[in-house]
Amino acid sequence: MDSNSITSIFMMIGIDIVLGGDNAMVIALASKNLPKKERNKAIYIGTGLAIFVRILLTFLAATLLSVPYVRGIGGILLLYIAYKLLKDSNNHQPNVHGGKSVIGAVKTIVFADLLMGIDNILAVAGASQGNLQLMVLGFIISVPIIIWGSKLILQLIEKYPFLLYVGASMIGFTAGEMMTQESAFRPVFTLYPFLVAIIPILTIIITFTLSIFVNIKGFKGN
Repeated sequence: MDSNSITSIFMMIGIDIVLGGDNAMVIALASKNLPKKERNKAIYIGTGLAIFVRILLTFLAATLLSVPYVRGIGGILLLYIAYKLLKDSNNHQPNVHGGKSVIGAVKTIVFADLLMGIDNILAVAGASQGNLQLMVLGFIISVPIIIWGSKLILQLIEKYPFLLYVGASMIGFTAGEMMTQESAFRPVFTLYPFLVAIIPILTIIITFTLSIFVNIKGFKGN
């Protein structure tokens, strides 16, 4: 395994941990109204189905990365996700209502995780650069961390807010890399190769600049 593969794996794990705190809390919130025995059943079934659906969608996203302009558009979307992560950094509590039965809790876990996990799916597909083997390895390592360490993740983010900035930087960097890998822009990068190194740095700077501007503006508005 080369250094690029190892870097991609660490990027996927880091992105999943930072973005996965809210998604992991879905599991606890969706099953909180059930008796302990049924709660565990709902958690295991719901988590298993949620992981299965997420893996399928990530494979689909990775496959679509070969379509012209998809990497460029994906990079822009990831840039927005990084910005939104910093803009909404004070809100870590997902709005999920607990189910009253095992089936209800499972449905809530799967659908809520799917809706809230689009950012993870896109970010992991981008960080893996479409490599399915890296993607699977990243999932195997990061999913247990997110599921069984959800409370720890949230506590760490609350105690060490800089982790959000680390995660946002990783997502912003991945966004820039996705843009530089866009086949439709290859003639431009061939003509100006220095842009390949500069764009990922610029996307990080843009993310931080926009989030700081919006947060300052919102503070003055209050």
